[in-house]
Amino acid sequence: MEKYDTIGQDLVAMCVNDILCAGAEPFAFLDYMACGRLQVEVAATIVKGIADACLLSGCGETAEMPSMYDIGKYDLAGFAVGVVDNLKQLPRSSEIKAGDVVLALPSTGVHSNGYSLVQKIMAQGGHRYNEKAPFSKTNKTFGEEFLAPTGIYVRELLPAIKSGLVKALAHITGGGLLENIPRILFPGTRVKLDAMKFKIKPIFGWLQAKGLVSDFEMLRTFNCGIGMVVIADASVVDVLLATVEGIDVVGTVEDMGREDNFKEAMAPLVAPYTTGERAPQKALSYKDSGVDIEAGDSL
Repeated sequence: MEKYDTIGQDLVAMCVNDILCAGAEPFAFLDYMACGRLQVEVAATIVKGIADACLLSGCGETAEMPSMYDIGKYDLAGFAVGVVDNLKQLPRSSEIKAGDVVLALPSTGVHSNGYSLVQKIMAQGGHRYNEKAPFSKTNKTFGEEFLAPTGIYVRELLPAIKSGLVKALAHITGGGLLENIPRILFPGTRVKLDAMKFKIKPIFGWLQAKGLVSDFEMLRTFNCGIGMVVIADASVVDVLLATVEGIDVVGTVEDMGREDNFKEAMAPLVAPYTTGERAPQKALSYKDSGVDIEAGDSL
């Protein structure tokens, strides 16, 4: 693809969004680039993406480069430092209780996880990254859609964190919804999510249909439209909805039950790319995962 202007934001986002989940404000970001021969234009484009993302995050950037890699290949690494008041540290898991509300900020696309599966689906279908993506609403190529930069949520969420409105945050990365949300919950609680309220992008429907990916694997591999999960007391939900741009209610916290409606939410997104074949579904209860996708057709 030779598209280098988005990967810098991916690098910064993966670091500062995780910092945010601790209740901290990003303070500084260190990036490192290893390459075989320094291609000035490529490096400049990558570094500009990193610098722009640091501005979005409100943190400064320092850089180290280069080291040795094969010519034409490079490796990026990043490290972020944040500052947090001891009294504002997150998650406040012990305060999470049944009746709390689960809110979410949408993802911009696949973000930075699941690309091994993406590459496998592309290869199996004989697709090329410079082809127009059939699911793209803006006539972009596969490569452009897959390389949409990871969302950064610092500006949206930091004021709410500092105001004490947030009990916990889950950055939806590797492991998807099924593995990232349970980490922040208090023992004996679980979340019940309504998949019909997710802002699931068409890209996920195409991936599930063409890869014959089960619902379980979709939820464990991809963010499925949710970039950041927020847990808050029901009494502050109206304030969050009024002050945090793009946030929506997607579920509730409950005591440890039920099944899911993820299949129903995905059906219209999968339908355009399938002729009736359906991925084999793994027998599964979300009861044990700590995540329950609202009652509907069983998996």
